[in-house]
Order: sequence, then structure tokens, then C-alpha cells
Amino acid sequence: MTTPRRQLENGYVNYEQLMNDIEVGRIKLPMFQRGIVWSQEQTANLIDSIIKEFPIGTFIFWKTHETLRSFTEIGDQNLPSTPIGDLTSYVLDGNQRLTSLFAVYKGLQLTKQNNCKDILIDLDRDLDADALVVTSPPRSNGRSISVYKLLNSSITELYQEYGEDLLDKIDKYSRRLKSYNFSTIVISNYPIHVASEIFTRINTSGTELTLFEIMVAKTYDETQKFDLAQEYELLIDSSSTSKDLKDANFDTIPSMTMLQCIAADICERVSRKDILELDRSAFIERWSEVKEGMFAAVDYFRTQLRIPVSRLLPYPALLVPFTYFFIRNNGNPPNPSQNEWLIQYFWWASLSRHFSSSIYSKIEEDLKRMKGILVDTPPSYKGAEVSLSLADLTEAEFRTGDAFCKAVLCLYAYFEPKSFKSNSIVKLDNSWLQRINSKNYHHFFPRGFCRDQNIPDSYANSVLNITFIDDYLNKREIGSRAPSEYMREFQQQNSDIDSTMETHLIDDLNTYGIWNDDYETFIERRGERVLEELDKRLDDAGNVRFS
Repeated sequence: MTTPRRQLENGYVNYEQLMNDIEVGRIKLPMFQRGIVWSQEQTANLIDSIIKEFPIGTFIFWKTHETLRSFTEIGDQNLPSTPIGDLTSYVLDGNQRLTSLFAVYKGLQLTKQNNCKDILIDLDRDLDADALVVTSPPRSNGRSISVYKLLNSSITELYQEYGEDLLDKIDKYSRRLKSYNFSTIVISNYPIHVASEIFTRINTSGTELTLFEIMVAKTYDETQKFDLAQEYELLIDSSSTSKDLKDANFDTIPSMTMLQCIAADICERVSRKDILELDRSAFIERWSEVKEGMFAAVDYFRTQLRIPVSRLLPYPALLVPFTYFFIRNNGNPPNPSQNEWLIQYFWWASLSRHFSSSIYSKIEEDLKRMKGILVDTPPSYKGAEVSLSLADLTEAEFRTGDAFCKAVLCLYAYFEPKSFKSNSIVKLDNSWLQRINSKNYHHFFPRGFCRDQNIPDSYANSVLNITFIDDYLNKREIGSRAPSEYMREFQQQNSDIDSTMETHLIDDLNTYGIWNDDYETFIERRGERVLEELDKRLDDAGNVRFS
């Protein structure tokens, strides 16, 4: 089967034909358009330009059999579906102009401040010398006619109201409006990813149209009542008893990750082009299954890996292969061997900064690893082994956007760190984990203390110096005090202080340099402890080599 040849057609169409095409549903405003923002004055200026026969720019339409989520009304005017068998022309450029022209033609009220019946032509002004179209109220004692009435009244009605002396002028304006030849470009047989690229380049002034916005339009199905924008909102926060990601503290998962999850399920490819080419029916059919797969993957992160919040995920993309695994495993938990390999995969991908580049191809590689795990075949990482040393950890500066640092933070969270003071589990919250100075993060050797000791700031900011504590202790009881000082107070208040500190991978207050404020000893001992735990998670696959 040959692919239809792409066509680009230049042409002209008059006002009445444009309005008729909107009224019968052949022209549509796709929902990824930015909405109606033109003021009454801007609409008036547009009509003024047409009557003066000035150029007003070209309308660009995408003519296609695709069905996109589109605006179903302009003002209070309902718009019909495209007639069965007809192609739909979606507006790629000219949304505001076309909306305004239609609103004037139908006399619609677009906003409280923009009633298009109030756009008037001043009949006392000279066509060639002065501005013609004015907004209401008209000049006092002036004669005027609304553009709506001009376009919709019969010659008899106009004669009765305005008399013979103004009829020729009114008729001239009417003919200029109705016969104006609007310049058009129609692109036919272009795939949606090309059409969306054209839209982005000509409409958004450098702000890229997001893939999610395009897919919301592409997958909309009125018959099945499927609206991806609403479905995504419900996935994040249903505000009801149904399951959602907010309840699991994983509500920061981006829409792109969700789209990659469903593309991985349908075609096992996740690039932008692959997502745009997904079949609408397949997308809608698989939505519920993929959503359940995402919930299963999140549950696995929370229970098996003990990652309590999505902000700690080294990469949101990690959700894609895990979702794929649980969908293909029919929602069942992994067996012991599969569980071991999934854990290894998570730590390998996180510590190797796996998704820092070529994310699409790497996800696709990892789907093959998941296929192997599903049939009890261990994944291979040959040529991409993780090599860690104590220096790697020591020199890793704490940054909330760095995957390696987040992996270490995930390790800290695994042990469910407890409050130094009360021995209660520290509550981690997405809203508190966005920045390095957020509430949950605490430099065990405070940075102010380190500066007083002439410890370089980059060294003091090692990820090995980070602990999770609650905001009250961080800001009000610790501040920049020496560890030996504030820890003695907590030792007196918390009889279980030793077991508390073990949840922070600080196993011995006496040998970790805390009582004599020895930062180097603390970093070395805690680093050894962190490497020990990472070794346990990767050693069986032979992925960690200590140097």
C-alpha cells in the first residue's frame, strides 16, 4: 500500500464559505489551541482591516481523517461534528481571527467584556480617511450599524431602518465583508507529528506545544467519553475513594512518563514520534490496563524498595520498564529470582545515571531486559557495569536533581530514618524535597559549622553528609551547632538513640567521629557503610567493582 502524497495547497475562500464550513463542522479548532484571548477592540480592528481590504494574514488548515479533541462551542454556539465521510480541516494558524469572525457573524458573546453584537461601524466616517469599526458605545449623535446586523439583515430591513441615503454605503460594506478573499494554506495527508510541529513553529512564540497537549487532542473520543486530560487528572488525584497517585505520594509523575508507559505497552517504543503514531482505539483500550500497571509499579517502589515519595525517584522514566513488567506479569508480584533482578536493575540504572542521555533507546533496551526477567532470565549489563569507590560517594555533591544523589537518598529512605529526638519515623513529603534547603534535608555536620572549621563547601555538601529529619529539629534545635553538641542533647532525650542512628546508616556514635566533631572520619565510616549496602543490592549480578 502506497503512502498518500503530502499536499500543500494555496487558495482563497470568502467569508460566507468560511462561516458555513464552521457551522457544518468541516472546520474545527483543535483543543491544543490556546483558547480565546482576543479583546473586543482586537476583533473590531480585524473587521476594520477587512472592510478596508487590508491583508489580515493566512489561515493554515490541516485536512485529515484524524479525529482530534476540539472545541465544541464558540461562545454559546454549539458546533456540530464533522459530517460522516468528510475530511476535517483543523486550524493550525488563525484561531483567534477565525473565532472572532465567526462570533461577529453569529453575534456571540465570547466573554463578559466581549459581546460581538456591540461591534459597530460608524456610518458618518469616511471609508478612506478614518477608522471605521468602533466598539460600543457609538459616538454620541452618530449613526452606526452593528456588523452582526450588517451581515444578517435583509435589504428591506436595512432600508426601513436606515433609509435610502445610507443604503448604498451599508451595501458597500456588506459586499466587502462577504466577498473578502481570505488567504488559505491547506496541508493534506501530513502525519500528526508533522502537523503538530507546524503548529508549534507558527503559533507559540517559542513555547513548544507539549506532546501531552497533542495526545489529549488526538485520543479524545466523545462516544466512549474518553478525555485524556481528565483521565490524567484522575490518575494523579481522583479526589474520591478510587485509587490515585497522590494517595501513594507519587503525584509528581509527569505526563510524559505516563505516555511512555502506554507506548511501551502498545508498541514497545517510546519516542515522541512513536507516541504520536499510537492508534486512538488501542490507546483507549489499553488505558485501564496500563494505569493498573503503573499502580503496581508504584506499589513495588514503595514496598520492596521503600521509596516513600516520587521526588526521590532518580528518574521518572524508571516507572516505564517496571510498569511494563507488571502489565506483562498480569499484575502478579515477581517471584524471588525476578524480585532480585528487578532490584538489581533499579540500582544499576540509578547509580550508572542510565537515563541521562538517549532516554528513548535506553528505555527500549530495558524493555528487552524486562522481557528476559519475565521468563526467568537474568538481565545482562555487560559493558555498562557500575564501578563505585568511596571517593565516588565522597565527591558526589548533594543535588536534588542528580540521579546518583537521589539513588543514595533512596538508600537512606529504605531504612525508614527516625527522628533523632523522638525515635518516630520521619515523614517525607514531596513538597519538602524539591530543593537542597528543603525541610527534610539535613547536613549532619551543618554547613555553617563546616565553614567555621574551614571545611570546603563542596566537601561539606557531600551526599554522605545528608540525613533525613523533620523541619522542627533542622531549623530550631540544630541550626549550625556542632554534631557533638546537639547529639549529646538528643542522647539524653532519646533512650534508643543508638538504634535511631542506625536507621541513618550511622552505626556507632563512638567510632564515626561524632563526639570529637571529626568530619573526615564521619564521611569515611558512613561512606563504607553506604557502599556495603549498595554492594548487597548489586553484587549478585557482578555489577559493582570497588577500587
